[in-house]
Amino acid sequence: MNSPSNWAIEKSIPSDLDVAHELIEQTVLAMTNLDWPGGDVFHVQMAMEEALVNAIEHGNKRCESKQVFVAISVATNEISVQIKDQGDGFDHRNVADPTEEERLDQPRGRGVLLIRELMSDSRYNDIGNELVMIKKRSVAE
Repeated sequence: MNSPSNWAIEKSIPSDLDVAHELIEQTVLAMTNLDWPGGDVFHVQMAMEEALVNAIEHGNKRCESKQVFVAISVATNEISVQIKDQGDGFDHRNVADPTEEERLDQPRGRGVLLIRELMSDSRYNDIGNELVMIKKRSVAE
């Protein structure tokens, strides 16, 4: 599955942010090895951070007995990241806009918006406990 032109991993990880960060670092290294532009690497890193923190903290509520399934595929022109937690999910269609005046000082609620802005595509399953994010390589100017 892994070759000089791509990198992929599928695994279940514990609800532990340190383990999640190791997975993000592996993904960043794979993108760097495939000469992805720095801005794209940063966007994927930020989106993965948001998604994994949401899965661990909000989805699994840091429960040690719950896992987060992660499947990542890094190719020359596209990266795909699937993250699924064991939580009850959330209504991703009705997330409050964190840029509205009355929400600007609230610390939560920005992750879904950030993921949408940073990635080329993002889709949640119906119950909201699984996210698939796609990033297409930026075109050099």
